[in-house]
Order: sequence, then C-alpha cells, then structure tokens
Amino acid sequence: MEINVQNLKVRFASPAGYVEAVKGVSFTLGREKLGIVGESGSGKSLTARSILKLLPKRACMTSDTLTFDGVDIQHADETAMRQIRGKRAGLIMQDPKYSLNPVMSIGAQIAETWRTHRGGGRMEAFEAAFDLLDQVKIRDPRRVAGAFPMELSGGMGQRAMIAMMLAPNPEILIADEATSALDVSVQAEILRLLENLVTTRGMALLLISHDLPLVSRFCDRVLVMYAGRVVEELKASDLARAQHPYTRGLLECLPSLARPCKRLKTMQRSDAWTA
Repeated sequence: MEINVQNLKVRFASPAGYVEAVKGVSFTLGREKLGIVGESGSGKSLTARSILKLLPKRACMTSDTLTFDGVDIQHADETAMRQIRGKRAGLIMQDPKYSLNPVMSIGAQIAETWRTHRGGGRMEAFEAAFDLLDQVKIRDPRRVAGAFPMELSGGMGQRAMIAMMLAPNPEILIADEATSALDVSVQAEILRLLENLVTTRGMALLLISHDLPLVSRFCDRVLVMYAGRVVEELKASDLARAQHPYTRGLLECLPSLARPCKRLKTMQRSDAWTA
C-alpha cells in the first residue's frame, strides 16, 4: 500500500476570488507512521481529507498526482471511493461525541460498520464488535457495546471510535487530532494503543497533531506545514534538530521544566516562508 501526493492544491471560492488553503503539498506514505504538524489553519486536515476525497462541496482540489495504491483519487467516482473510505482507510476524528451517532448504541454502530464492509449476519457482526472493543482495551466490552455515546468518557468514546475504524480491517488509519480532547494520561494510553495496533496489524498511520514532542516520540517521519505549504520534512527523531526557522520557532515556543523562563518566546514570522 502506498499513498502518493504530488503538488496537491485545495482552494475555496470567496467574494474576492479563490483562496488557496493548501498550496502544492507533496509526500508519499507507505507502511509507516507519518506525522503532520503545524498551527491551526496550516492545511493539515484538508491535506488528509483530500486523500479520502472528503472535502466540502465548495472546495476545489487539483494535483499532479493523488493516488491510493494506484487508484487515482482525483478522478475516482463515489463507487470507487467507497471501496477506500472506511474499508481500506479509516478516519479517527478529534472528538468522538461529534462523530458517534448519539441515538445508536456503541455495539450497533460498530456492527453496522462491520456488515457494511465485510458482510455477514447480525449476530456475527455483534460478536465482532465485542471482540473489537476488547482489542482496544475496553473492560466489559458487552456492557459498553450496549451503552450510548453520551454514557462514555472521552477516552472510552475515542477507543470505541478506533474500534469502529478497525472493523473493516483498513490498511491505513488517519488520526486527525485524535488525542487533543483527552487528558494527558488518557492521551498516552490511546497512543500506546494506536502504536500496538499499527504494529500488530501492519497498518500505516497518518497522525495530525499540534503536539511536536508527541509526534517526535511516536512517528517515523514528520511534515511541518505552514500556511498551506510543507516547509520541512525530516525524521521524527531529528525534530529537535530541525533547521527551518518556522519549526525552530514552534519548538522554542514550548514551555520546558528543564529550562524554565519568565516569558515564553513568540513566533517571529517571515514572508519568505510563503514564497
């Protein structure tokens, strides 16, 4: 499985003309953990959603190449995309309470996903749902399967969301700020879970995050985005030694217990970064 993105652009119509939100992004992704970092509005989520063709109707997407394991995403119709979305690529959203159906039980939602992509009977799908909840380390999966999203904590809701995305046995997981709504201890548990699942299932992972230290520890490679562009690409283990002034600025804005200071630095931007 390989995703190939070359010169991806996403723009939106406005009264003043078109506004380009993603400006010529290029990267490839194999069976690895790739992180995309940057400030809000830098184009991280739009880039990831372009792979699944899940952009707003008013968005205009163009690229030189945008393929998922050889499938031309830009020209694929809905029938072809349904063979990729969910089935081959799962998308984990930022906050489960906005992604899970509030009037369906957790088990019913996972079972529905299972049957949509893998077929089988109702009882088989529910047994699969119980097993998937167990795989994401939920205690008493049968009880949780009968619960509704509002009855779950944020961490349990996110685990249920991951279980649902795993139901079709995808080749890649796209995690869009999947841990930002969780406290630090739960965040660490979810990341350990994702790492274990990615390793044991042999999946690829695209992790979108604002958390640079997290990405440096968790991913294999990192893309740093600023104003719709990739300004730097490097090994995650080398993130602390980044060279681009924007990446250096992000790192220097982080608080540190080892190097306490009276006032955190602020980002000093340059027009040259968007040239």
